Amino acid sequence: MAVELRWGDRTYLMGIVNLTPDSFSGDGLATPERSGVELVAAAVAQARAFVEAGAEIIDVGAESTRPRQAYGDHPEVDLDTELALAIPVVRAVVDELGDRAIVSIDTTKGAVAEAATAAGARIVNDVWAARRDPGTADAAAAAGAHLVLMHNQDGTDYPTGVFATVVAWLREAVVAAEAHGVPHDRLIVDPGIGFGKGTDDNLELLHRLAELKAALDGLPLLLGTSRKRFLGELLDGAPPDDRLAGSAATAALGIVAGADILRVHDVADIDRTRRVADAVVRR
Repeated sequence: MAVELRWGDRTYLMGIVNLTPDSFSGDGLATPERSGVELVAAAVAQARAFVEAGAEIIDVGAESTRPRQAYGDHPEVDLDTELALAIPVVRAVVDELGDRAIVSIDTTKGAVAEAATAAGARIVNDVWAARRDPGTADAAAAAGAHLVLMHNQDGTDYPTGVFATVVAWLREAVVAAEAHGVPHDRLIVDPGIGFGKGTDDNLELLHRLAELKAALDGLPLLLGTSRKRFLGELLDGAPPDDRLAGSAATAALGIVAGADILRVHDVADIDRTRRVADAVVRR
C-alpha cells in the first residue's frame, strides 16, 4: 500500500540520496570510478537502508545546491547530465520501494521535474521555489505531485529582517505556484535554513518557526538543518560528519514548532529523535 502524507499525524523523515560528486556533507554517490549501473545500485541500496531505518520519503538529487557564499563557486550541472544521473535512480527506487516510500526529486529544472514525475516521483523539491524555472510547478501540477517551495536568495542581506523577508517571499511563491495549477493542498513550504542566511538568521528562523508556519496559513513545513554549516559554527567548528547532535537538537525543536517533514542525512539516528519527540508533541 502506497504511503500517503497525512499532515498532523506524525513527522515524516526525508532521507537524502545525493547523486553529486561534490556534496558539502561528503555523501555524494556519483564518484568517478562508478558506472551508471553501479551508481543506480548504490543509490537504491542507500534508499532501501533509509526506508528500513524509518524514512517515509526518499529525496533524489543530482545537482549540488550548497550555497556559493558559504562553500565557494561550483560548476552548474547541465540538463542532460542531471537527467542521466537522476532519472534512472528515481525509476529504480520507485520500482523497488514505491509501495513503502514516496520518492521526491530535488531539482530546479522543469524538464527534470517532468521526467522524474513521469518516472514515479510524487514530490518536486525546488530550492528556488519554482521562481527560477516555473516549469517545476508546471510538472508538479500536471502530475498531481506535491511541490516544496523553499526560500533562497543570493547573499545574506535582509534590510527588512530575515523573518519578514522569508514570509513575504514564500507567500509570493505560493501564489505563483497556485497560478501554475498546483493545488493549495499540494504545497509544502521550507524556510531554507542555510541558504542565503548567516548563523544569526538561521537561529532567528528556527526560534520563530511556529510563528513562520502560522504566517504561512499553516501550510505543511519542511525543515532541513541536517549537518549544516551553522551547526558546525555552534559546535566549535565540528565538520559535517560530526554534527549529529546539532542535527538532532534542531530536529526535536523543529517538531515542537510544527515541522511536518525533516530532511536528513542520518536517518536511523534522527528516526529515534523523531519517535521520542512525536510521542511527546503529538499525543
